[in-house]
Amino acid sequence: MISVTRQVQGTAIGIDNLSFAMETMVRTIRTGTQYGCPSVGTNCEYGGGTFSVADMYGRRVTYALSTSGAITKNGVAITDSSSVNIESLRFYVSGTSPGNEYQPHVTIVVVGTVSAGEGKPSQSFTVETGATMRSIDL
Repeated sequence: MISVTRQVQGTAIGIDNLSFAMETMVRTIRTGTQYGCPSVGTNCEYGGGTFSVADMYGRRVTYALSTSGAITKNGVAITDSSSVNIESLRFYVSGTSPGNEYQPHVTIVVVGTVSAGEGKPSQSFTVETGATMRSIDL
């Protein structure tokens, strides 16, 4: 029972860590402007590994995947690679061109594994979420 409890706790820690990182990204994307993949005004209909946005204070924020398997914000890890190993981070971006008839939208797809504890098998996951710019950009 103790072993199973530890395994469940390890998985829960990894999932909480990933959830926090995803919520942070989505909040910044929804309240931000000047979307781009990888640079401002560039769409990534087929997916890109880097996404850039101006946050609500006008500061440039860039999300990417590090070589150590962590999601980074401006080069600083926002996921803990000891509990979550990100294998793929893709951004699908549309509507960034000025004057088009579409509101900017980002779909984020994350693939990886969550550690269930030392010596325990990792749990695979695929998470997808989307965010649309709150301010009008039509």
